[in-house]
Amino acid sequence: MVTDKTKPNTDKKGTDLENHESNKNAWNKYTDAQLASVFELSEGYKKFISDCKTERECALEVIRQAEAEGYKDLMKVDSVKPGDKVYYNNMDKAVALFLVGSEPLEKGMKLLGAHIDSPRIDLKQVPLYEDTEMALFDTHYYGGIKKYQWVTLPLAIHGVVCKKDGTTVNVVIGEDDSDPVVGITDLLVHLSADQMDKKAAKVIEGEDLNVLIGSQPLKGKEKEAVKANILKLLKEKYDFEEADFLSAELEVVPAGKARDFGIDRSMVMGYGQDDRVCSYTSMKALFELESIDRTAVCILVDKEEVGSIGATGMHSKFFENAVAELMDKLGQYSEIKLRRAFQNSHMLSSDVSAAFDPNYPAVMEKKNSAYFGRGIVFNKYTGSRGKGGCNDANPEYIAKLRAAMEAHGVNYQTAELGKVDQGGGGTIAYIMAQYNMEVIDSGVAVLNMHAPWEITSKADIYEAKEGYVAFLKQL
Repeated sequence: MVTDKTKPNTDKKGTDLENHESNKNAWNKYTDAQLASVFELSEGYKKFISDCKTERECALEVIRQAEAEGYKDLMKVDSVKPGDKVYYNNMDKAVALFLVGSEPLEKGMKLLGAHIDSPRIDLKQVPLYEDTEMALFDTHYYGGIKKYQWVTLPLAIHGVVCKKDGTTVNVVIGEDDSDPVVGITDLLVHLSADQMDKKAAKVIEGEDLNVLIGSQPLKGKEKEAVKANILKLLKEKYDFEEADFLSAELEVVPAGKARDFGIDRSMVMGYGQDDRVCSYTSMKALFELESIDRTAVCILVDKEEVGSIGATGMHSKFFENAVAELMDKLGQYSEIKLRRAFQNSHMLSSDVSAAFDPNYPAVMEKKNSAYFGRGIVFNKYTGSRGKGGCNDANPEYIAKLRAAMEAHGVNYQTAELGKVDQGGGGTIAYIMAQYNMEVIDSGVAVLNMHAPWEITSKADIYEAKEGYVAFLKQL
């Protein structure tokens, strides 16, 4: 039976949810000092995503910033005590940062988990070839992309070449103002009648995402002279041979820096904001704390865009191993205590959500959508169709998060990823929920998600960071 206490208040204008603080635009609440903080945070964020366009670059920059904040390599210290700051580096592609709490680890942790890989185009293991006196790289795209969005753009090449002698060569081509860029060509509109009749998924085929990198032949070379010239230039600058492509990891990404977006500079346009916007804000939130009750952790992982598989993805045991190492160096390790540490934990799976786009309203359901400027987004579940593949957060946990956000004055909103049966998506939440911990998806709303250039609101970036701080302090 419904009591009067639980009945909606019909005297108010609109529904309770419409009048709730969580649905108001965050820009309206900022003082001049807060506004300055909003823009200051985004300046650091823009630099981060401009400099770090691969998971490897992100991991190493996170470690650099962590060490500047006093974090030490967990595997290089003999013992750990409450109050210590340590990190675990997994193959230079995934990182876990720990602020060790005053309570035993078996009491659980407070986890912020995000991913630092993004959709891109990878070079194949044997990539370089010549065709009609043009040199190209053969590629294989990574993650869910609309392939037609990647043609006719200035692109850069980032990555590493690992040589047989054990040396690793870092490669970045196309980011410095004096660098050349590369790119993928498209058919001129005058000859594209057949192409324009294709479905969008087939307009550009995966095997046609070949990157044009040169057209000048090497003098004195009769066969494949353009390819020979490219190899000569790579040898001169980076000192590696064609065979070294076999042990290379080279990624093609949009060239250029993140920029302010909008005449009012209220937004950020940049590559890889899914999910580096949540990675950066999670890291910065952890850095604001010097002490804590239950151990606080920021996990930044690889391979989320392809199913979180492999040694550097969330399905790997690397994080479980890292916690075991930490418990051992705290003098607290046992198998049952390790299991309790995970089961008693609370986590925000910090990943982006789809922002409502007024150009495409048909795919969204307005009252369950995320909007620019309304703060951090909580997705009770993701998945697709009948919530397939989702983690469905418990309402008791959501209530605690609501209390934490409101106690700290954080603007928040709830959303689903589009209309039912329209599509769907997922994060690492379901993987960590397998430990029987409380997990919910949370993050920043994004326009152009998975496109070469994505857009976020600076207010949402700030509210996400503040929301992560509130979570770490109060849960």
